[in-house]
Amino acid sequence: MMTIFLEEKKSPHKSSKQFKNPRHSTGQIVLPVFYDIGPSDIRKQTGSFAEAFDRHEERFKERMEKVQKWRKALVEAANLSGLDLHSVANGHESKFVQKIVQEVSSKLNPRYMNVAAYPVGIDSQVKDIIAMLSVGTNEVRTVGIYGMPGIGKTAIAKAVFNQLCHKFEGSCFLLNTRKSSAQHNGLLQLQEQLLCDSFTEKTWLADVDAGINGIKSQFCRKRVLVILDDIDRMEQMHALVGERGWFGPGSRIVITTRDEHLLTQLEVVKKYPAKELNHEESLQLLSWHAFREPHPGIEYVELSKVLVDCVGGVPLALEVLGSYLFRRSIPEWTSAIEKLKKNPHRQIQSQLKTSFDDLDGDKLKGMFLDIACFFIGMDKDYVGKILDGRGFYPEIDINILRERSLLTVNSENKLQMHNLLRDMGREIICQMDPNPGKRSRLWLHEDVMEVLQKCSGTEVVEGIMLDAQASKDAFLSTTSLAPTTSQASKDVVLSTTSFARMTSLQLLQFSGGQLLGHYEHVSEALIWLCWHKCSLRTLPHKFQLDSLVVLDMQHSEIRELWKKTKCLNNLKVLDLSHSMFFVKTPNFSGLPSLERLILENCENIADIHQSIGELKKLVFLNLKGCRSLKNLPESLPSTLETLNTTGCIRLEKFPEHFGDVQGLIEVQANKTEVHHLPSSIGNLKKLKKLFVCGCGYGYVPELAMYSEEIVIKQQPFLPLSFSGLSSLTTLHISNRHLSNSNTSVNLGSLSSLQDLKLASNDFSELPAGIGHLPKLEILDLSACRNLLFISEIPSSLRTLVALDCISLEKVSIQSKTAPDLLLSRCGKLAEIQGLESVENKPVIRMENCNNLSNNFKELLLQVLSKGKLPDIVLPGSDVPHWFTQYQRAISSSTFRIPTISVGLIQGLIVWTVYADTCKDKLFSYSSLCSASIRKKNDNTELFYTRPYFGISSKDEDHSWVIYIPFSRIQGTIEGGDELEVSVKPGNGTTLRKCGAQLIF
Repeated sequence: MMTIFLEEKKSPHKSSKQFKNPRHSTGQIVLPVFYDIGPSDIRKQTGSFAEAFDRHEERFKERMEKVQKWRKALVEAANLSGLDLHSVANGHESKFVQKIVQEVSSKLNPRYMNVAAYPVGIDSQVKDIIAMLSVGTNEVRTVGIYGMPGIGKTAIAKAVFNQLCHKFEGSCFLLNTRKSSAQHNGLLQLQEQLLCDSFTEKTWLADVDAGINGIKSQFCRKRVLVILDDIDRMEQMHALVGERGWFGPGSRIVITTRDEHLLTQLEVVKKYPAKELNHEESLQLLSWHAFREPHPGIEYVELSKVLVDCVGGVPLALEVLGSYLFRRSIPEWTSAIEKLKKNPHRQIQSQLKTSFDDLDGDKLKGMFLDIACFFIGMDKDYVGKILDGRGFYPEIDINILRERSLLTVNSENKLQMHNLLRDMGREIICQMDPNPGKRSRLWLHEDVMEVLQKCSGTEVVEGIMLDAQASKDAFLSTTSLAPTTSQASKDVVLSTTSFARMTSLQLLQFSGGQLLGHYEHVSEALIWLCWHKCSLRTLPHKFQLDSLVVLDMQHSEIRELWKKTKCLNNLKVLDLSHSMFFVKTPNFSGLPSLERLILENCENIADIHQSIGELKKLVFLNLKGCRSLKNLPESLPSTLETLNTTGCIRLEKFPEHFGDVQGLIEVQANKTEVHHLPSSIGNLKKLKKLFVCGCGYGYVPELAMYSEEIVIKQQPFLPLSFSGLSSLTTLHISNRHLSNSNTSVNLGSLSSLQDLKLASNDFSELPAGIGHLPKLEILDLSACRNLLFISEIPSSLRTLVALDCISLEKVSIQSKTAPDLLLSRCGKLAEIQGLESVENKPVIRMENCNNLSNNFKELLLQVLSKGKLPDIVLPGSDVPHWFTQYQRAISSSTFRIPTISVGLIQGLIVWTVYADTCKDKLFSYSSLCSASIRKKNDNTELFYTRPYFGISSKDEDHSWVIYIPFSRIQGTIEGGDELEVSVKPGNGTTLRKCGAQLIF
């Protein structure tokens, strides 16, 4: 919209009506043209505007708010970036008209970007980013898009630009900023392009500082869209978009980068990680480039899927390989895939390697290569200790690699790397030398076996990974490089002399196999020895391990580590898990730096060497499954933070001075024979998690979902000092035969408790103080078979689990916020009191609760129909008489919306009768049903529920009743529309009947 301001006796409100909401309400671009009056006269409302407003104030005495709105609208109009005859064209009308035409033309014909030949999988990401940009609000907002090379950041940004550029007064897309700024006067040229593209006229700048001033002055009142592609340095940002104050209200800036930390430095709050294409999208993009069709031909489908699995959902790789394989035969495809598994495509490698080349320093690059070759899928902290021993800086550098999109850390703290990035790193190693023995890292078993068989390794080799089983499978049938094998075990047998020249070897990972000879030939520089399935009974005395940081010998045949006390001053991690023959722990006095000791499932260990108490750095001790262990050492290190003795079925007690282990944060001691906790446990002021579920005889399978074994014998378990554990957040003490009479501890004093599990105990009512726990969120009372009623539930509680409480008759809710109630198989339960006053929407599960009163069932339905419950499950198949729209033995129900006002309809109740006959799901929650609503007129899906998770009903009929408010149904519904409600059963679920009823 263009508005021209003239010097005349014109009522200001006629102009101001156009500016009640300039730009923002309609998305229009407003271009003010100041012909013979300046913006300041309008902004300050002087001259003829002042006179006109005086007249209107006199005229609208009783409606002064109108005059104020006009004043405000004109001020806003004057503040918009526009064209002024005197400042733009120095009073020349013809030049002024040309400028107006040029400006309008640029708005009507914005520059669009070519996104991609086949823009597959972009739309959803573009939608997400546009939502983050929130175009229409008045602040200046910046959004950053980050991700690995080739993931599609630029294509996404181009698509965003194309959709939004016409909504701004100026727009500019600076492509490939990283490369352009590296050229001579690169930043200066980018500044000139930014000004030229945004204002449609060529600009020449003397230097970068002049460019900064020009951008500030030209953009400060302009509402612009600026996209900076592939930013990699702060100086680029400072020269081009500096601060938000440089830009007019409503401006938007989009940045694409490989470096997430750069966005953090720029204080960009809205960050968007570019996503890989899913499998279907990847297949489609590959097909477009390889076949010029959205789907591969039948004969190419399987090969296409294999290729997609190799490269993942990275558009760059799919485009390059698809084009490479265009019009090639099936044998050529097969050959190309095999080649790709060993050698990355040159073009893909070149593009990805730029991220490696941009890493700062050899240390960071070396760490990336170590991870790519050896550590993908391993625990970050475990790997960090090894890398630290290598002289790297994992604490910060792992984060740097993650921020550079070269590495991820998953929810389980495992290091993950895209296959293409992994292969890029490994190809860098392969390019070091055609002779594998002269490469720094060896992981391919063909290369490793060649080097070890020929003794061709050199001092260049720093790391070796060998899976002996894979090597045996690959070479057993060959003659030239076949390894020798023992007649008894047929394991791969190698000689220690193969390592004699590899004096720089620091990383050695074996799986299986035998290593014969003098162990002094193996490098003294070893930092990581990972030898799973080692057949040695003890480590040779001459095996020089002085530099070792991690010794990982899981599933080995080791009986004892070494015969005499050995000093390994640098050893931090010792892992002998699943070593079934290991019987004797070493003297720990020679391991002063040990931080983690893992002896899980070492079933023949009877005791732990008392010297463990001397370890001043030990923080983690895992003895899980040490079935022969009878006692813990009397002295444990005070630094210990985590202790796991779960499954030590012969362990009968904790040390009396257990409370001296002041650093303990977590203790897992389920399934032990510990009869009572020591009184000193109250001294553990840092203890946050305690798991002491009992064990013994009397295993009850149907309780396996929430308890492991039930102890039969009764004796006091919790000392009075237990109430002093003020930091405890998680407490599981199931199967301990606790009752109200033998438990004198006031659990209400555990003020930090959030998760409390008391399953399979003998309480008849809730233990004292539970109702006063201010932070309790989860309470599990399952299989407390004497429990009669549950009341005084804390208002903080989110989930109450009371399955199989066979004596439970009543649950009482005092708060207006009820927890989710999982009460299945409580055969005497008659009612839940207080439910009618609940204002949230708790989940309630009552399968096999066959004693519910009819009044309570009616109350449930009333509460449900008011939208206070999302759904309910009732035992039986009885349907209320008022439920008229019902069909039997069918999974869907169709009905027509009445012609009365749709606005009178409050919602819809769907009633499904089902039986669950799947024996595999007994005693555990599983997906039983889900429901959807479809408008039959145009086949539009209006609503879909999440699957209902319930517990097995043991062949008994149950009713799943769900209330769907009409406000949650998407789409338009009118009188006369025909709706179909469908219920989809889960595996093993049989539907008896279903129906729907409108609620008015």
